Amino acid sequence: QVQLVESGGGLVQAGGSLRLSCAASGRTFSSYAMGWFRQAPGKEREFVAAISWSGSSTYYADSVKGRFTISGDNAKNTVYLQMNSLKPEDTADYYCAADQLRVSNRWYEYDYWGQGTQVTVSS
Repeated sequence: QVQLVESGGGLVQAGGSLRLSCAASGRTFSSYAMGWFRQAPGKEREFVAAISWSGSSTYYADSVKGRFTISGDNAKNTVYLQMNSLKPEDTADYYCAADQLRVSNRWYEYDYWGQGTQVTVSS
């Protein structure tokens, strides 16, 4: 069992930055692939970024590529999402998730989820 807790969300102006954190506890964090997803009101949950358990591979949605960076710190059992050049369309609830088997951009393949943190980008 893995417990995930996100933090770092908030209100920011367009063009600004935020760093989300996802602290994990429970089973060995370093053996899981980690992903970030987001869901805006009235929209489906969408993939944002993912990182392999080794940290050697990262993946991004086209909409955030070049602006967001996912990274992990196994010593702290924490994965981060650095978000730069934020746009109003980035406004959503952001969730981190852990996958026991593989790094994926499909939300339904993830085994554990955090409660989410809200990000609001004003224009």
